Formats: sequence, C-alpha cells, structure tokens
Amino acid sequence: MGKEYAHQPVMLQPVLAGLNLESGGVYIDGTFGRGGHSRAILEHLDSEGRLLVMDKDPEACNVARDLAASDARVTVCNASFARLEEVVNELGWQNRVNGILLDLGVSSPQLDNAGRGFSFLRDGPLDMRMDTGSGQTAAEWLKVVSENELADVLKQYGEERFARRIAREIVRLRQQEPIETTRQLAELIAGAVPFKEKHKHPATRSFQAIRIFINRELDELRAVLPQTINVLAVDGRLVVMSFHSLEDRIVKRFMRDEQRGPGLPPDLPVIPAKYSPRLRIVGKPVCASAEEIRANPRARSAMLRIAERAA
Repeated sequence: MGKEYAHQPVMLQPVLAGLNLESGGVYIDGTFGRGGHSRAILEHLDSEGRLLVMDKDPEACNVARDLAASDARVTVCNASFARLEEVVNELGWQNRVNGILLDLGVSSPQLDNAGRGFSFLRDGPLDMRMDTGSGQTAAEWLKVVSENELADVLKQYGEERFARRIAREIVRLRQQEPIETTRQLAELIAGAVPFKEKHKHPATRSFQAIRIFINRELDELRAVLPQTINVLAVDGRLVVMSFHSLEDRIVKRFMRDEQRGPGLPPDLPVIPAKYSPRLRIVGKPVCASAEEIRANPRARSAMLRIAERAA
C-alpha cells in the first residue's frame, strides 16, 4: 500500500457495522477521499457486489480510478454527492442501494497538503476549494466580499463570537495588500481576536466557516439527504459521519423528521403509504473511542448517525 493510502479512516468498524454489509450488495461511498472506507467495504463484498464512489475533488478521483482499474466492482464519479440521485438513475440502481456512506467535511489528505489551502498550520495559497476546477478560491472571495457578508459567514458557519471584529480587520488590511496565503489569514485573525482559547488556534472557526461557504457544504448536505431515501432499497442503511455541530444538527433533524413522518391526526384508522415514516433511526449516535482519538486526534469531534429505509 502506497504512502498516500496509508491514512486511517475514522471510525472504520462502526461505519462497516452501520452499513450492515451484504456480500452481494450495492453500496455508495459519497465521499471517497483516499478510499479507506471504500477499500474496507470491498473486502466484505463478493464478485456480485458493487460500489459507487463519488468525490468532487479531482485528486481523490484519480486515486479512485486507480482502484477501479484493478477492481471491476467499482464505479467512479467525479461529482458532488448532491448529484447522487441523478448518478444512481444513470446506473439503473434506483431502490437497489443497500447502503450509503457520507463522511462529511475536509479529508486528512486535503488538510495535509499545504497547496490546497485548508490548513492554518501550513502555509500555502488560500484556495480551500474541494473541486479545484471550478468556483472562487477563498483568496478571490476575500478580495471582494463586503464586511457585513463576511461577518455573517464567520458567524453562521463558524459560530465565531468575534466575527465582526475579524471581518473588519480583514477588510481593513486587504486594502494594504491582498490576502493570498493561509499564513497571512491565520496571523491576521490571531491579531484580531482579543484573547485565545486554550488548545484551539484562534483561526479555527474562521477557516471552517470560509471553507464551508466556498464549497457550499451545508447546502449540498441538505440537497443529498432526501435523495438518499429515494435510492435506498427497503432496509438499506444511511450512515453519516459529521465533524462539527452544524453538519450534525442537519443530519439529526433530517433523520428525526423522516422517522416521525408527516404530522397526521393520531386517530386515523389507516395511514396512506405516502404518509408513512420513510426512515428508522438505528441505535444511538456513535463517537470515536478514547483509543482511536489517542491514535488519531482528528477523530475527536466525529459523530456517526445511522438510519435505514423503512418499507
């Protein structure tokens, strides 16, 4: 196994257990990354099993294509999981999918590559795009965004208490020189924050907020969740791993609302099928073990939620 594949996927065993794998089943990894989860899924499938892997990061899809070249069970799609239903329909897999995994947020290889611009700990160009072939970079956006919009983004997507102060300082300093590197932005934010939290870099929330905004992460999550129900087979599993409260809140509410079903009078003698609950929540949310967190600190904020398609 090459060095680029050597990273340890977060909560691997709980993910596999949550998918309730069948050897001849059809599965989707909506966020391939470097394929740690996908490779483990394939180990549980026989020659009849199938795996669709999706990722909007071209670098991730290059790795996925290498995998597919040696494994006919794998299909690769370089696209956001927001196109899930469209891609599944093209494959003819409607209502045949036995499990879907969505591992949200930024991947370790993206964080570790300074050239991608995701990390405030490594100096590099301020890009932050998961799909490097389209859309504005973070640097381009910071050149033109208004102070009010920037403050709103930092507050909404980063829950940053000093959003107004940081936005004001970014707008002031960009008039002197363009903000084009991660180090510039991280140092600017550190200087704007009046006091530091223990064990947390002052730029943590702002980098998260800008990344989420640039990549439309929450919009795409809201878009894909209803699609998962449309493609899952009865009893098929949806497994979602989130890494911050904004994502987890969306997933939690979606699963809860789909398990409850539409609000109907409780004394109806017969409930029409179209008003029946579409999901059943499976177990309680799962967090990484203390042992895993010691081995991989990035697992500390992971939250795994599991649901299955109701009849």
